[in-house]
Amino acid sequence: MKLRLLPLPLVLLAIVTGIVGGWMRLGWKIPLPEASFQHGILMTGGFLGTLITLERTVSMPSNWWRMFPLVAALSSMFLLLGERQIGQVALMIGNVGLLAVYIIQMAKHKDAYWYLLLAGATCWLLGNLVLLKVGLVAAATTWWIGFIFLTIVGERLELTRYLNIPKWAKALLWVFATLLIIGIALPFHSVYGQQLMGVASIGTAFWLMKYDMARIGIRKAGFHRYVATGLLVGYGWLLINGLTVFLIPNHPLFYDLFLHTFFLGFAFSMIWAHAPIIFPAILKTTHRPYHPILWVIWGLFQLTLIGRTVFAWMGNTELRKWLGGANGVVVLMMFATMAVIMIYRLSKKPSTINSESK
Repeated sequence: MKLRLLPLPLVLLAIVTGIVGGWMRLGWKIPLPEASFQHGILMTGGFLGTLITLERTVSMPSNWWRMFPLVAALSSMFLLLGERQIGQVALMIGNVGLLAVYIIQMAKHKDAYWYLLLAGATCWLLGNLVLLKVGLVAAATTWWIGFIFLTIVGERLELTRYLNIPKWAKALLWVFATLLIIGIALPFHSVYGQQLMGVASIGTAFWLMKYDMARIGIRKAGFHRYVATGLLVGYGWLLINGLTVFLIPNHPLFYDLFLHTFFLGFAFSMIWAHAPIIFPAILKTTHRPYHPILWVIWGLFQLTLIGRTVFAWMGNTELRKWLGGANGVVVLMMFATMAVIMIYRLSKKPSTINSESK
């Protein structure tokens, strides 16, 4: 197996055990206690952080760069074995590799989006340091939100650099990013910290709906419409995440709703849209893990997530538990389906693949 592919089994371990941990936190009785304790770290670090590091390091020329996502991926194994500090240090080693990639790329290219990506990776490092020092996942989650938020916005800004976007609009996006960072730096349970993050989410959601390439892709058919729809729905979830701060700040499940409208609603909608682009880059192939069947599973994901969110808002913990469980199953279904599609396409002749993916 090539070195760049070694982290993938451990990334799979992170997402499966992270979802199991989420089920346990919803109330399901599953005999895997460490998964419940490490749920947030597995999902944001072992899964998302490792994938982002892997995606960025595969473009680097030396094989030494492949060690950073591999070490980050190993964190999941240490966390599940109860070696939490070792797991956190492994994540930070991967994190340092991601920062190094961004710094090197910034020296070569002066594009503004690299600063957003660097700020995102710095938020990941700060969150990991806070967790290592304090020992509370809740103390690190807002920094992890900053990591995912700024990484996604930076990547979307990278793809819009060829569009004719007014300078004032680009400056406005930087204002929203700055408000987010200030909001994260303030205590989350203070009114101002929450509200600044809420304003940043709402403003960025509207900005992306207006200026992102998704507004062009939605007019096309097939794969391009699938990607664009996923992006636009994700921006809708980011808007809901921001509104949560202002509409239900005193709700008993506010923290749950705030986290999962972001990580499940926004972040996973971005994953479903970007996966057919990211995985071919990691595997170094032109074949995409896309088929119209993904629309069905994507729809199930959105429906179960809407149900989980609505029942949480209503305070119906039993139906929240069932819809949350179903949502986790659909996440695994989506990854399994994309894997099957990818294996099938790689086994077929190029001409046949090209005709089927239109």
